[in-house]
Amino acid sequence: MVWSECVAVDYLARALELADRALGRVSPNPAVGAVVVKDGLIVGEGLTQPPGGAHAEVIALESAGRRADGADLYVTLEPCCHHGRTPPCTDAILRAGIRSVHVATLDPYPVVNGRGVDILRRAGLQVEVGTHGDEARQINVAFFHYVRTGRPYVTAKWAMTLDGKIAARSGDSRWVTGEEARRLVHRERDASDAIVVGVQTVLADNPSLTVRLGPSDDVRVPRPTPPLRVVLDSLARTPPTSKLLDGESAAPVLIAVTARAPAESIENLRARGADVVVLPDLAGRVNPRAVLDELGRRGVIRILLEGGGEVIAAFAQQQLIDRVLAFVAPKLVGGRSAPSPIGGDGSPMMADAIPLRDVQTRLVGSDILIEGYPAWNAIAEAKDD
Repeated sequence: MVWSECVAVDYLARALELADRALGRVSPNPAVGAVVVKDGLIVGEGLTQPPGGAHAEVIALESAGRRADGADLYVTLEPCCHHGRTPPCTDAILRAGIRSVHVATLDPYPVVNGRGVDILRRAGLQVEVGTHGDEARQINVAFFHYVRTGRPYVTAKWAMTLDGKIAARSGDSRWVTGEEARRLVHRERDASDAIVVGVQTVLADNPSLTVRLGPSDDVRVPRPTPPLRVVLDSLARTPPTSKLLDGESAAPVLIAVTARAPAESIENLRARGADVVVLPDLAGRVNPRAVLDELGRRGVIRILLEGGGEVIAAFAQQQLIDRVLAFVAPKLVGGRSAPSPIGGDGSPMMADAIPLRDVQTRLVGSDILIEGYPAWNAIAEAKDD
């Protein structure tokens, strides 16, 4: 622990930095950061540990030790007040002698949701809620979505040329975007619990679907296991010799098939270490909603959906995409047969196009990143409220 002087420091901003470092490591729990401050000094810091481990507040209080008595606690999410895998954080806060608690946002989990704050206030602590609330909710947007729906939060990502192609007509797609954009994609993978593709992507590109970040990159804390690699493969056509199954990565592989998949193909994939699960179909293909339900049962709350076009179309048709990351490279490839990011039948009229809300654009190297949220999310959230 580095004891540092913190004059005019935004302590909740520091707690948010800590929370981000836990993304992809603690699901299905939220990623939380906590900071203990006394006499202008940060005397303790913590972030959520993997399931079964201590929560951020407990880690921060333990690192502060006796200095926590009479100190202030800054935490990105409301402290829990119930017995789960660990005791209530509210009990630890009261035992430590904390005088005030600054909470960025309330915890939507039904057994908490304001009760943690109420317990602390009734015990005589000063409690403030709301500073950096939007940022705190954004870090844990997947957790909030999971609590509301029971399904993982889905980010659809693609990279395309300025004329809307994700590959040349030959199928070659290396590389559409530059190194900076690809590094950002690996940051997204690193924050995710699972990376999802269709079997056509496996057959065309033979990807490894691993996180590749170096020491010079902005790397989060070590994770217990790499992101789960998921293939939607109705007929179990994934080659047993693919990179996904070559044993080079410790990342687990889940292959979702339908009842039409040949038993021999399924056994061959299982013999190579894949977890093969038979799920309901929709029009002959693995039903995306069934995939999300299965992953939700496994504690997966944050997914990066990387294609191809037919898979992204299938998720979009059921309004199962929550966020879009579209990288646009300043190059032209042309070709009427060159693939685009979203396949399927598409919208018959421009008026039926799916609008994105809260759109942000920025340069990533020489490429443009467009980030937005399909409008159906706002409608669903309003109905739940």
